[in-house]
Amino acid sequence: MAKDKKHNTEIVTKPKWFDKDSVTIPMLQILKEDGSFHKDADMPEYDKELIVKIHDTMQFIRILDERMIAAQRQGRISFYLASRGEEAASVASAAALDFGDMIMGQYREQGALAYRGFTVEQFMNQLFSNEKDLGKGRQMPVHYGCADLNFMTISSPLGTQIPQATGYAFGQKMDKTGKCTICYFGEGAASEGDFHAALNMASVYKVPVIFFCRNNGYAISTPAQGEQYSGDGIAPRGIGYGMKTIRIDGNDAFAVLKATQEARRLAVEENEPVLIEAMSYRMSGHSTSDDPTGYRTREEEADWQAKDPLDRLQKWMMNEGWLDKDHVEEHHAEVKAKVLAALKESEKVPVPHVDELINDVYDKPTDMLKEQLDELKEHIRKYPDAYSKTSGRLD
Repeated sequence: MAKDKKHNTEIVTKPKWFDKDSVTIPMLQILKEDGSFHKDADMPEYDKELIVKIHDTMQFIRILDERMIAAQRQGRISFYLASRGEEAASVASAAALDFGDMIMGQYREQGALAYRGFTVEQFMNQLFSNEKDLGKGRQMPVHYGCADLNFMTISSPLGTQIPQATGYAFGQKMDKTGKCTICYFGEGAASEGDFHAALNMASVYKVPVIFFCRNNGYAISTPAQGEQYSGDGIAPRGIGYGMKTIRIDGNDAFAVLKATQEARRLAVEENEPVLIEAMSYRMSGHSTSDDPTGYRTREEEADWQAKDPLDRLQKWMMNEGWLDKDHVEEHHAEVKAKVLAALKESEKVPVPHVDELINDVYDKPTDMLKEQLDELKEHIRKYPDAYSKTSGRLD
């Protein structure tokens, strides 16, 4: 066969078609569902302290999610998004990063933020939008952000963080920081145009970014296979854009840790963008506004319950003697008590003063913003009962 140098491709003289079956991407799994390692598995770098921290963070997030879903049902907060069943994907990947690396999440990465050191009080202040909230109460619940922890503030529109991650990583490359950016998103967000533009730019400019796709089976109520895509998931798209790509078991903390450690090395040392597709399952509803019983079966949920990432890690740790049932129960009770105490305390904290609405928008509030604020205050004074948390603090 001849070589077409202009297009850098082989030339054939008979039609040769390629389809979704032409490339098969396997799934990396190190820790089996029974809590044992695959023989001859390529292990990540780890020690007992690291694995215990991953486990404890996963358990904390599991409890936080359970309590806050209950709080939403009680009308104490307006909205919540849980990550039950996906904790290993966010926590173990965050454990593979350097603290200086930037994290850009979608809205199910509370595990990565908790691993970085976001406290239970900080979680609660954001969820209740009180005056201690770092975002000054301007975001809806679960839209966290923390500059001190290098965690970019979450936005509601799907996929906006993906091209932002490419741009931020380009800056890291220009400044020779030796750091990278990790960008999380679901497989549903990979249908957005932002995804494709971001991957293409990252690949062309060779920037240190890790695109971490949580394929949890559903984009709200839309099943992934057959309705979101007809191909072999999200991973082949990375190959199409010419970047290093891997598919992993997202419920296996060791596989997540190993893949992200290698991805970070590629990103930082070789300026290679990487796509990781973590196969998992959303055990809870998409949010507290969603009822998954309308679009999936109990049998399906039971099948995935057997793959639970927290249970799987606990089995291995118990086999190693690093964990026992007493510790699990004691830690559960301790974390639950801390979560409930923080919830009750944050609930009492006043909301931010209404003047905070126009601060930080510009260097100094403009005359137009001041005028709008005055009109808002006049409206609140007219209908104080409708704004019970704000009407007593207008001056």
